[in-house]
Order: sequence, then C-alpha cells, then structure tokens
Amino acid sequence: MAESVFGDAWDNGTDAFDLGLWATCEQTGLARFTLPEQVGGSAGTFADAAEVLMAAGQFAARVPLVETDWLAGWLLHTAGLEVPDGPLSAVVAPDLTVDGDDDTTATGTLRRVAWGRAVAGVAALVGDRVVLVAPEDATAVEGTNVAEEPRDDLVLSAAPVRVATLPMDAVLEYSLRAALGRAVLLAGAARGALAMAVKYATERVQFGRPIAKLQAIQQSLALAGAEVAAAAAASQAAASEADRMGFAQAASAVAAAKSRCGEAAGQVARISHQVHGAIGFTREHDLRMVTTRLWAWRGEDGAEAQWNECLGTRALEAGPDGLWALITGTA
Repeated sequence: MAESVFGDAWDNGTDAFDLGLWATCEQTGLARFTLPEQVGGSAGTFADAAEVLMAAGQFAARVPLVETDWLAGWLLHTAGLEVPDGPLSAVVAPDLTVDGDDDTTATGTLRRVAWGRAVAGVAALVGDRVVLVAPEDATAVEGTNVAEEPRDDLVLSAAPVRVATLPMDAVLEYSLRAALGRAVLLAGAARGALAMAVKYATERVQFGRPIAKLQAIQQSLALAGAEVAAAAAASQAAASEADRMGFAQAASAVAAAKSRCGEAAGQVARISHQVHGAIGFTREHDLRMVTTRLWAWRGEDGAEAQWNECLGTRALEAGPDGLWALITGTA
C-alpha cells in the first residue's frame, strides 16, 4: 500500500511540501503510524513503519513522516502535551530561552527545522524539556538542504509556547529515533536509485545492444545491489531491535544502521550517475530526486563518523567478554 501511495505521488517538478500526499497519508494511517491510537496514531511497530519509510524514501516523498510520527508526535505525547493535527517537525534547540511559568514565552532561533514553513507545530528539545512552537508565531528564514527540502530557521521573540518536562531516557532516545528514521529513508532512496539505474541500463542501447550487457555495467550494478541490500538489512534489523528491546538497548544496532546506510548512499549515488552518464545530472531527470536525498540525508542526524565513534566507544566499554554479545544484540 505504501509503495502505491508514494509511487502515485511521484513528481520531479517540485520539492515543495505535497499537501495532497499528506492528506492521503492521514487518511490511510501512514502519517502517524507508530503513535498510540489515543493521539490519532495507528499503534504500529517500528519494523512495519520502516517498510513505510523505505517506500517514502524510494519515491522521494515530500512529507515529514519521520518528523511527525517518530519525533515530534512522540516527544509531545511523552511529555503529556496535546499533539496538534497536521504535519509536525522537531528540532534540538540548545540556545532557545524559555521564560515564565503560566504565560510561557520563548526567545531564540530554531535552526534548520525540517519542513518548517509547512508544518502546524514544531517540538523543540531544550535540555530535558520539550517546547511546542507554532510556526506562525515565528519569523521564518527559508533554507534548504542539498535535495532542496525545506530546512528553515524559525526566529522567536517572546513567542507564546507550551512547555513540559521529559523523562531523561526520552531525551537520550530522541537522537536514536532520528538516526534510525533517516537510515530507513536512506535505504529507500538507495533502492529507488538502483531501480532507475537498472531500468536505464536495459533501455539505453550503445554499439547495438543495451549497456546492461556490458560486463563493467553489470559489475557496477551488482555492487550497487549489494549496497542496497546491506542498507535495507541494517535498517530493518535496527527497527526490529527497537521493537524488541527499546531504543536504549538497540543503540548499537541504530548506530550501525545509520553508518551503513550512509556508506551505501555514497556508493549507490556514484554508481547510479555513472550508469546514466551526463543525462542523470540534469535537473529534469528523475534520478536527481533520489540521489540528492542520498547526499543530503547522509549528513543529517549524524554522519558515519559520529555513529562509528559511538560504536567504537560501546565496543571498548563492553570489553573482550562483552563484545560478542554486543555484536549479536544479546547484551
């Protein structure tokens, strides 16, 4: 169903928020897939949600699914705040200053808010508190990532907000949720890029035969296929671990997934463009919709270096006796 929903909404002519697709996601229960039913969610598992996000990444869906479901909605519900209707976003905002008790206001800048210009609310994580900001109470400075997805700065000046305190384990969980959501999207975008490369290679005729018959092309596509499979396996395994043990215990699997999917992103984007040649770099070609997202998402929510360092630290902490349990997820 997810592939049908996102595939039907494919459009390489714009990178603006897709209001029609969002309405479909709301109607089908995909928009808030993992949230509890009492806040309008579908109470789905992360393993199933990963399948939805992979389809969204494959078809470059222009909607904030991770931000609404996995991050903002979860933060607000966990903190006991009402979850607003509509698309949401979330951001870590260490420089935001919150004043007042009953009539609470906030001053500062929320930086690079995903889909900031299009959402109904932003959940800002400030220390151990979540601050619900209405974008209409902020001044938006529009920006984008490499894929031209909105990444806006929202400037607040004594703006009215709602504030609640989070349990410390939720604060630690936020970065893991963000990384896993981005990893699954990367795996999906890599799958989309590979599908385009294979299709083009079978259609492009050179020297009297499709270029897919050339051994060099076959070897490159095989390498890309292996990378896509590895990214999917790593992200799906981490989602299953999160379901089984919770994010705190699945931290190593999440770190490995984000790192592995980031590595795959670079390889698959390179090979896909090599197969397409010059035409793949044109703005009009569909390929740029997924490869630019591979480049953009690779660095968001922690690049490979950050998560590899996390893995190395955890391995050292486990020591010789605990390393095998850490690798196999039985720690």
